[in-house]
Amino acid sequence: MQIKRTGIVLSPNSKRVVLRPFIPFPEDRKLRIIARISALPEGEVDQLINHVLEEFHGRHQRPRDFLLTRFERVREYLISDAPMSENRRLLIGAYFTQEYAVESAALFNPSMVWHPDQSGLPDGSQRFVLSLRATGEGHLSSITFRSGVVDAQCAITIDEPTRFATPPNVVPDTWYQKPLFVRKLNELGLAGVFTNHVMSRLDREFSLEQLDTALQLTVRENRTRHHEFSVVFDGILTLAKSNYEILYHADTKLSERLVFPYSPAETAGIEDARFVRFQEEDGGVRYYATYSAYDGKVVLPQLLETEDFLRFKMHTLNGPGVANKGFALFPRRIDGRYVMLSRQDGENLFLMDSDNLYFWHAKRVVVKPTFPWEYVQVGNCGSPIETETGWLVLSHGVGPMRKYCIGAFVLDRDDPTRVVARLRAPLVTPDENEREGYVPNVVYSCGAAVHNNVLILPYAMSDYASTFATVSVDDLLAAMEPA
Repeated sequence: MQIKRTGIVLSPNSKRVVLRPFIPFPEDRKLRIIARISALPEGEVDQLINHVLEEFHGRHQRPRDFLLTRFERVREYLISDAPMSENRRLLIGAYFTQEYAVESAALFNPSMVWHPDQSGLPDGSQRFVLSLRATGEGHLSSITFRSGVVDAQCAITIDEPTRFATPPNVVPDTWYQKPLFVRKLNELGLAGVFTNHVMSRLDREFSLEQLDTALQLTVRENRTRHHEFSVVFDGILTLAKSNYEILYHADTKLSERLVFPYSPAETAGIEDARFVRFQEEDGGVRYYATYSAYDGKVVLPQLLETEDFLRFKMHTLNGPGVANKGFALFPRRIDGRYVMLSRQDGENLFLMDSDNLYFWHAKRVVVKPTFPWEYVQVGNCGSPIETETGWLVLSHGVGPMRKYCIGAFVLDRDDPTRVVARLRAPLVTPDENEREGYVPNVVYSCGAAVHNNVLILPYAMSDYASTFATVSVDDLLAAMEPA
């Protein structure tokens, strides 16, 4: 069996920049910056903002809207409510805005699913969505997208991305369910007197605004213990803000959309989204992605869901089965239950099932490091793919010199706790063209697809760029040894 490398390379592009808030610290710097701008004569304000808009023309869509929004975020630092010209508001907004090159450092760990829109294609072709981990300055990661087509002969073409990367509109969850919220607080070790007082002020369903009011009232009542409760206060807000939505206009091209870190749990990045096209028992289709939210210290597994790649909902994953990273959801329920792969201990591959998509309890090891190329750890490379033989799972293994390879195994269709067959040797190992990069000697994928009985495998090369390989599913299965 031999895989076929396509030669397609998706490399990071430093020209793809997005507008992002610039927040100088400490707080009193904001006051001084705004005071300086407020002292400028109107003619100089007009000249300055016109220069900014001309200098950055063509690099962003609707930049004026973004600058005015940034002004509203710092309005509280104005020393008066005197009327202000639009140009002065735009200029203030510009001083609190920066460009960020979202993929200047790396474009890697791709995940592939079939596009919700398959119209206008030749017979035998399918359009796909490819998500990628984009990394820029400060190693801050986000999710970016590309689209493409696999034709009847399994030739792959990638649509040219547009020049733009566009920030979305972000809104917190409209309502939180108190029982679920309290349950998660307990799991995070945030239960106690302060939390009980806050929750007692809230109805069974509550908004972020209502939660914030309850927090402020409870802090005032416990003024003398403010420092004692500060960690719990921050933890409650972090949990609430980890559940949110982002929205894009329908006219925004797929390659322009970006899932950028927003919540406090994501301040150090969003990593390794594993997308899956999930089909419910009633025939409904939804796309989910599990990803790792990272704040620089703690990894928090999150779940993204969307129907159209325009509106994305982010939720925390809950329960004692939620730990570490590398979660991958099966594309349908099995015996009425959701099923998920995960790497709970950083070493073995686990399987979990649940009747609630957001809560996971029971778990068991299904695959352990067995072969020398995976003695350090074994994990998944995306959601399982259903075949007549069973659930085809692409895996990753780490061996000597921390070299990552991609392997594969098959789980029983009806009982996915049972391994049916497994590759003894890696399917993909980094060759001389793939072993140099941000993290050397690594090949890695977050999700593949099957087209005309051929596995279409996107994968990253040393955490820098991404490529594709293909292999016959029949040849792959035939190369496996029975478990």
